[in-house]
Amino acid sequence: MIAAAEPPVSLLQAVVLGLVEGLTEFLPVSSTGHLIVAQRLLGLPEGEVANVFAIAIQMGAITAILVLYWRRLVAAMGSMLRPLSGQPNLLWQILCGAVPAAGLGLAADDWIDNHLFSPAVVAATMMIGGVLLLVVERLVKRRPPGVELAALSYRQAFGIGLFQCLALVPGTSRSAATICGALLLGQSRAAAAEFSFLVGLPILYGASAFKLRKHLDVLQGDLLLPFVVATTVAFVSALLVVVPFVRFVRRHDFVPFAWYRLVGGAALAWACWRGLLA
Repeated sequence: MIAAAEPPVSLLQAVVLGLVEGLTEFLPVSSTGHLIVAQRLLGLPEGEVANVFAIAIQMGAITAILVLYWRRLVAAMGSMLRPLSGQPNLLWQILCGAVPAAGLGLAADDWIDNHLFSPAVVAATMMIGGVLLLVVERLVKRRPPGVELAALSYRQAFGIGLFQCLALVPGTSRSAATICGALLLGQSRAAAAEFSFLVGLPILYGASAFKLRKHLDVLQGDLLLPFVVATTVAFVSALLVVVPFVRFVRRHDFVPFAWYRLVGGAALAWACWRGLLA
């Protein structure tokens, strides 16, 4: 049960959290890490309310992917049981990529909630993720252009899913982990970004539904309206981010995001060291 003493989220706080979620979910900068920091800066307490709220509002952001990619998903659904010879089916690619993180997430959910949802963990993983992005960019810089999503094999999709398991640690970034895995396994930058969006469909919907099933009382009373507001804001803001992000990575690399993570993680570590964040 969630402690009755924990205050509800205000509408203003819900708007801020929704914006943070929508603007960061699909960038390789960690939406969960940004939400943890935003919650502390807004004065929200640690605990089940904060954790469940942060994960559940991801439904808004991932629904933006359904809206933007529905034609490709419907087309893949039509050929799911009779795939074209030699051409992987998008939905099977997504399922192969989702299985590892889904299984590990179910097994480690409570331990992650109890031990890893903290600004200090986010500071460390933000910087580690930044270094990983720089290393991956250096490794793929001189190779031939990567292949597009249609050529991603099911084995490669499963391999990317193993990388996605890293994102169970807050601050790592599901997007960054899947993008790094996709780049290392031969995908183009745009294909890596788009697969990171699509493989999040079962993961984020599943995580949100799992949290809400376990803690349905979070949505009762004063928290219902803030939850709806935050989820709606996350949906709208994610819609505004995804297309420009794909355009950007078709012409540029992920190095700016790596440096953002390094600088942001260092600043957060300093704030933790100074006692500015619990």
